[in-house]
This record gives sequence, structure tokens and C-alpha cells, in this order.
Amino acid sequence: MKKSIVILASGAGSLAQAIIDAAASGRLDVEILEVISDQPHALVLERAARGGIKTFLHPMRTNRTEWDFDLIRHVAALQPDLVVSVGFMRILSPDFVSRFRVINSHPALLPKFPGAHPVRDTLLAGAHVTGATVHWVDSGVDTGKIIAQREVEVLPRESESSLHERIRIVERSLIVETLRALLPTLESDHA
Repeated sequence: MKKSIVILASGAGSLAQAIIDAAASGRLDVEILEVISDQPHALVLERAARGGIKTFLHPMRTNRTEWDFDLIRHVAALQPDLVVSVGFMRILSPDFVSRFRVINSHPALLPKFPGAHPVRDTLLAGAHVTGATVHWVDSGVDTGKIIAQREVEVLPRESESSLHERIRIVERSLIVETLRALLPTLESDHA
């Protein structure tokens, strides 16, 4: 039986696009139930709509507890087998990650350089190797169990934007490969 996912993304959505393209071409046997974004002008919403995928805008509110509750309620109604966070720039609540299976793609080799600015932190630290990590999301910040990683060499005098783009290229293939391996192993929580 085909597994279902919900994608969470805040920005341009190049990783979401890789998943959408892989699903459309049959390289990934998955049903994308919805793409959820917290940013009203996020390009990922347009990408999803062009791919015929339902979208949902969930902008941050002053009351974070209500925002968390409404996100949980919305995703629960969709009943995904897996939630896939790709460039979603919000920390998910402990209640959310205890209720759903969630993976995240991160542009660094965790446990090094967790948080919101891993590419900048990599360059500031003078690291010669970085990469991409797909990991389970737990109640910490980028602390969940690592599922897959791929290295990217840091080039001499590299800018943050050029390094981040080279990491994204690796992330796009890594997230699709990880989903292809992971989805068949998941037990469905619903009939």
C-alpha cells in the first residue's frame, strides 16, 4: 500500500520539489497529501500548486500554543504515515513530534552545526567538510537519530550562498533516496 506524507516547508521549496518530481515520475511511491507552509509568500506553495498538490498556509501567531495546537489538529486530520520537514523554519512542539513520525533535512553533518544557520556556522568554524543530514525529529533542535548523511567538501574561499547551493543539490537526492528506503518500512497507523 502506498504511504502518505505531509511536507512542511517555509521557503523556496527546492527539496519539496525534488520529492514532488520523484513522486510524479514514479521514482518514489508516495502520496503527498499536502504541503504546509508558515510563510504566505513562500515559493514552495506555488511549486506544490503547480504539481497539483493541496497546500495549507499556517502563519505564526502571537499565541504559539494555539499555533501548535492548530497544526497538530490539521495534520492529524490528514493522517499521514510520515511528516517531512524540508526547510521548515519553525521548531515543532514536543506534542507534535510525539504524535507524528517526523523527519527533517538539515544542511550540515549533524551533530555538528545544528540550528538555523548551519552553513554560516560551518564556514566560521573553518570546517573542510560539511554535508547534509536526514534525521528523525525529536523534542530537541536537530538532536534526533540520524537516518542518512552525505558529505560535501568545503572549497577554499567559498561563500555561504555557493556552499549552501552545493549542499542543496546533495540534499535533494538524499531526501528522495531516504524516503524511498524509509517509507516501505513504516507501519501505517490508520486503515
